[in-house]
Amino acid sequence: MKSGSENGSPEALTISDDLELGEVKAIREKLSEMHNDIKKVMEFTSRLRLEAAIERSRQEYSNALLNHLFEDIDSGLEQNMVKKYPEKQKCTSAFTALLQQNAGLITKNRVDDKSISDNRKKLEELRCEAPYNKCEKCFSEVSSLLVKQVNLMRSMRIYTNNQEQKPNISALKTSVVMSEILEPVSNPQRLEILRAVAFEMKSFSAFSELTGLRGGNLLFHLQKLMESGLILQQHERGDYMITEKGFKILQGLNEIYSSLQNYPLQNSSKQKPEKNDLMERKEKTEMTI
Repeated sequence: MKSGSENGSPEALTISDDLELGEVKAIREKLSEMHNDIKKVMEFTSRLRLEAAIERSRQEYSNALLNHLFEDIDSGLEQNMVKKYPEKQKCTSAFTALLQQNAGLITKNRVDDKSISDNRKKLEELRCEAPYNKCEKCFSEVSSLLVKQVNLMRSMRIYTNNQEQKPNISALKTSVVMSEILEPVSNPQRLEILRAVAFEMKSFSAFSELTGLRGGNLLFHLQKLMESGLILQQHERGDYMITEKGFKILQGLNEIYSSLQNYPLQNSSKQKPEKNDLMERKEKTEMTI
């Protein structure tokens, strides 16, 4: 029989210590796992709270923008639509509903191209049903408001279509664009003339008063616009009116101008106020051709 002293031998103590160390190590590992699990839960909870806060902020920001767009619709239509015509109330209601529907897309995280395309088609359908020539003034304002809304969605990065990402400009002919589009409207007097006949006919004397040009100087610019197919004269010594080509170009320029409203160049100190340009044109009654 072994004595008790033998049970307390160094070998037995070493085994006992190893067992205790193993248990302690296992406990530490388990505690570490629990700590990591708790940390993950806390991180997940914090992320959910952050995402919820960001979503609330986004919704508040979107709602504020939506209210601004609704006010922009009301003021734009009120100021720039034709003032008196039989169906104004009906048209205003239709335009407001369309623009508010399009503006409502701004509250979404992502706007698909089909939604924008559908609203544009609705506007074109309304345009086809327009009974009067002067209706085009109202449609021009609605189109401008629609462009402003879409550009705001682009700036918020919630709307981008594939065509805009990779525009196909291979069919663009430089010589034709220069001669048929840019060159005819590159002169400020000619652009003023084109804008003046956008919705009504104008006489030679009316253009003279508008531009400050007289006789042959004014006639040169009118002939330039007629040769380019942007305006036409009803008959010899008659009033002038815009052509479909001229209106399309003017409308395109208006859309380009609207799309650039949020860019720094608009407020450039190098840009002259419009009234100064007009004053300079009236002072220069004789223009070198």
